[in-house]
Amino acid sequence: MSTELETALEIVSGSPEATRTFAANLASVAAPGDIVCLWGDLGAGKTVFAKGFGAGLGVRDTILSPSFVLMGEYAGRLPLFHIDLYRLASATEALDGGLLDDRQSSGVVLIEWPDRLGASLPADRLDVAIDGGADEPRILTLTPHGPGHARYAAAARAAGATDAAEATEARGGRAASQR
Repeated sequence: MSTELETALEIVSGSPEATRTFAANLASVAAPGDIVCLWGDLGAGKTVFAKGFGAGLGVRDTILSPSFVLMGEYAGRLPLFHIDLYRLASATEALDGGLLDDRQSSGVVLIEWPDRLGASLPADRLDVAIDGGADEPRILTLTPHGPGHARYAAAARAAGATDAAEATEARGGRAASQR
């Protein structure tokens, strides 16, 4: 039998604005030390999600893709550390480069391209997989890992998310990306 922590939730976003709004709703339950991993292809909407999440934390600065600087830091209700590992080949580069450190425990860490961390990927995290591209709707699949991120499931349900298995069945069996 699956538990709240094992249940993936899904929501369909019809626009960048809807993705930002959903992410802002999730940010309302963010707590110090949270780690949110953003999975998806180039152009899927990971940075759009980060902008909405930041807005939900009260970040007033413009959140940009940190692809070239690797990490953007923003002040809000909680500090936001937005990390993009796309240009890195391995966890060693991220860890040796100081992209993950103790000061981040006071805020929320959003990680784009978390697959680069390999076995160093934190066990207690929220995975957000974003499927879709170009002008099609995005399917956002949320999977909380560990008790520290279970509160995101309640926030996602309140914002309209449903169990991913049920949503996939309702769409005629089309498999959604899940992590």
